[in-house]
Amino acid sequence: MKKKALVLLSGGLDSATAAAIAENEGFELAAMTFRYGQRHEVEISSAKELAAYFKIEKHIIIDIPTEIFRSALTSSQPGAVPRNREINTDEIPDTYVPARNILFLTYALAYCESMGASDIFIGANAVDYSGYPDCRPEFFVKFEEMAKAGTKMGVQGIPFYIHTPLLEMTKSEIILRGTELGIDYFMTHSCYDPDPDGASCGECDSCILRRKGFLDAGIPDPTRYRKS
Repeated sequence: MKKKALVLLSGGLDSATAAAIAENEGFELAAMTFRYGQRHEVEISSAKELAAYFKIEKHIIIDIPTEIFRSALTSSQPGAVPRNREINTDEIPDTYVPARNILFLTYALAYCESMGASDIFIGANAVDYSGYPDCRPEFFVKFEEMAKAGTKMGVQGIPFYIHTPLLEMTKSEIILRGTELGIDYFMTHSCYDPDPDGASCGECDSCILRRKGFLDAGIPDPTRYRKS
């Protein structure tokens, strides 16, 4: 009988790769996706496609009220998402979503404890990322400590494991690993500010990192970008 794990499946390149790694490690997967008023809601369609690809039977989509998060990613204002900026990992950009991973992992923790699972996979990355504090190694260490202290399973000596297999990988290394595991990245979506038809802008932080990752990996980029 396979051990169960929950993967936070955003529909992006990183979460798809994290899911593939978890599957390759022998876990039976459930998935959780969040709708929180993000401009790039097309990623939810990608998450559904990925869940079908991985044959995940339990895929939970959670709706969080749009008033919770104030961020460029949830703003309806034109031009809210920064374009073609020089990415500085010492700077927290406007696309930071307040406490997002804290909230997402808390939902994941509650669900895992309810179904008796101890393993959560998240595609966080601390190398090729945009400076988010909730993607840093120390955050995940502290979250595991909190889970141990604040749950019935934890105080009974059953630890929770927050798996971050991509944390120290570059984007190109992530793409190479996912390709090795058979992922078709055409299914994924990364852009923060896509067109209504889902075409990626090619200019936001996420698009820049994604494009560079495929270039550095020497793998053709399957992304459908906006026509200039």
